[in-house]
Amino acid sequence: MNARTIRVATDVGGTFTDLVYFETDHATGRQTVRTAKSDTTPPNFEQGVLNVLDKAGVDPAEIAFFAHGTTVVINALTERKGAKTALITTSGFRDILEIARGNRPDFFNLKYEKPAPFVPRHLRREVPGRIAYTGEERTPLDLSVLPAILADYRAEGVEAIAVCLLHAYAAPRHEEAVVAEIRRLWPEVSVVASHQITREWREYERSSTTVLSAYVQPVASRYLGRLESGLGSKDFKGQLYVMQSNCGVDSLTATREIPITMVESGPASGFWGAAELGRIIGEPNVLALDIGGTTAKCSLIENGQVKIMTDYWIERDRRSSGYPIMVPVVDLVEIGNGGGSIAWVDDFGKLHVGPKSAGAMPGPAGYGRGGTEATTTDANLALGRIDKDYFCGGTIAADMVAVDGALAKLATKLGISPIEAARGIVRIANNNMINALKLVSLNRGYDPRDFTLVAFGGGGGMHAVALASELGMKKVVIPRGASVFSAWGMMMSDLRRDYFVTKLIEDGVGHPEALASLIGEAKARALAQFAAEGVAADRVKLVPFIKCRYQNQEHAVEVAYEGDMVDAAGIAAMIDRFHAAYEREYTYRLDAPVEIVGLHLVASAEVGKLEINPLPVTDATLDTAIKGSRAVDYALDGIHQATIYDLEKLEPGMSFTGPAVLEDPGTTVVILPGNRVSIDAYGNTHIELAA
Repeated sequence: MNARTIRVATDVGGTFTDLVYFETDHATGRQTVRTAKSDTTPPNFEQGVLNVLDKAGVDPAEIAFFAHGTTVVINALTERKGAKTALITTSGFRDILEIARGNRPDFFNLKYEKPAPFVPRHLRREVPGRIAYTGEERTPLDLSVLPAILADYRAEGVEAIAVCLLHAYAAPRHEEAVVAEIRRLWPEVSVVASHQITREWREYERSSTTVLSAYVQPVASRYLGRLESGLGSKDFKGQLYVMQSNCGVDSLTATREIPITMVESGPASGFWGAAELGRIIGEPNVLALDIGGTTAKCSLIENGQVKIMTDYWIERDRRSSGYPIMVPVVDLVEIGNGGGSIAWVDDFGKLHVGPKSAGAMPGPAGYGRGGTEATTTDANLALGRIDKDYFCGGTIAADMVAVDGALAKLATKLGISPIEAARGIVRIANNNMINALKLVSLNRGYDPRDFTLVAFGGGGGMHAVALASELGMKKVVIPRGASVFSAWGMMMSDLRRDYFVTKLIEDGVGHPEALASLIGEAKARALAQFAAEGVAADRVKLVPFIKCRYQNQEHAVEVAYEGDMVDAAGIAAMIDRFHAAYEREYTYRLDAPVEIVGLHLVASAEVGKLEINPLPVTDATLDTAIKGSRAVDYALDGIHQATIYDLEKLEPGMSFTGPAVLEDPGTTVVILPGNRVSIDAYGNTHIELAA
């Protein structure tokens, strides 16, 4: 064994690229931690990764484990910067992307138009052949039409082809034949089939997912290739993993084949980190909140479990139905409220914050890079919540002239003073985040008072205490290294894959053998994939979740199947859990038969997961961490003279009471009067809220 092991994780966000470095000395057990941030560098995102490695003084040749999360996929989708994509589908289903669903979010808008498909109609083609929902072939596949279709695609400059045939989730053999023929006739083109991504029913959602995966595949593959080459040029020879949306990591090879699985890789790593942190500190029930420069995201963790779903949509809001992506994604709510969110006044004189962001360039006015619009960060600077003399850890001289000008312009429109405008920005930003937290808790049958708020990201500590107070929560935890916590979460992740299979079992209790067969086939498939990559079966953990619904209902609720044997008693216990889960989510239960709709199998294996050691304690006193005091405007709770603490000098066992502000180069934590603060053995900040 080497004398030391170095693990590095990087997370590419909308504004900053974050890095966490862990070095473990095996002789002494001592752990050295370094963090760094640098600007995100679109469109060459890999350059930002190399930049932050240089900034942190990390030699890639010494890295044993490298985990990477990126926004490249979601950016390609939202900015429409993917490949020119075509779709091949079953005869009669050419227009499924335009038919979509009948839901109209802007309900009273009679002129509402559905979002335009990513593939125009002239690039959507059909092949004869039909598979039934049972997996049986009803009409043989006819590949004779493919040469003409591909000739047209070549003439149109198509770069990627999506293949989604009817009921391929039940039997993929027609899709496999189409893909094989495309690769024979046109080896250079990128091609993706639906069965490679998902084996769940719902034709529109499967078609949309396949198209979006094909759309981003060339872009993501080039990006990951450049990242691999850039690291290789610096003699990196360690293990490179890519963070997935399901809170796990996967190999670079697997991710390049189906990059849509990393559509929400950044948020997933943060929420997994929150779950792991809860396990370490004895807080299994957590509301996790990630406030970055562009967005705020939140998720609920119950009994240490992060909820994973496949009902994920991009660009879905009150005016647009958006686009579904049927891949495993952490269950989250995301809003356009972050440190760079721009405050603006509508035609009726009302103040709003976000969703538009100042981004990394020009950034908030306080950055001094030419920004002229007031943002949440500017409001926090004006209120003294962020120290203008320690802005971004002292690396940037806060441009208070620009801040005052931006706030004055906003205040004039509102007819109030600039300081009142700043307070209004903070209050509205807080209110937006409170609504998001309610969506993942109260709206799903959970009382936030039963949970601990774990807040991270550059802005998490700035707003967390006020949000928790408003929700009646009793405790807030700010992780050590909160500004780069998503990158930290990647180091706590397992190699993970989620397998979804649709299979209707109408009388589950009466047919345990059918469920046993379904679970057995999925487990065999998972173990075979892991074995192909050199992961032994005894390292793989397999956990089945069953999708159940009341007979003849449309949607299902997922519950765990507990126990190694699949029998009538085990299924009956599972159905009892279904009734309870259904009632919690929908407020009622039915005296009706329950049927099984499908399986969700979670397969995971450890790949060098980091174990955190307690921090050393010196003879330092609390006074050594005090930087001074200043007047802080709490926006809602008045102005108080707050004690300022250096967060990096606070050691395990130290405690004090607010009002206070804790600062490190990447994080500011605002403590309300009467709140009790303590530092745990791992350097995390625990805040007990005043009653």
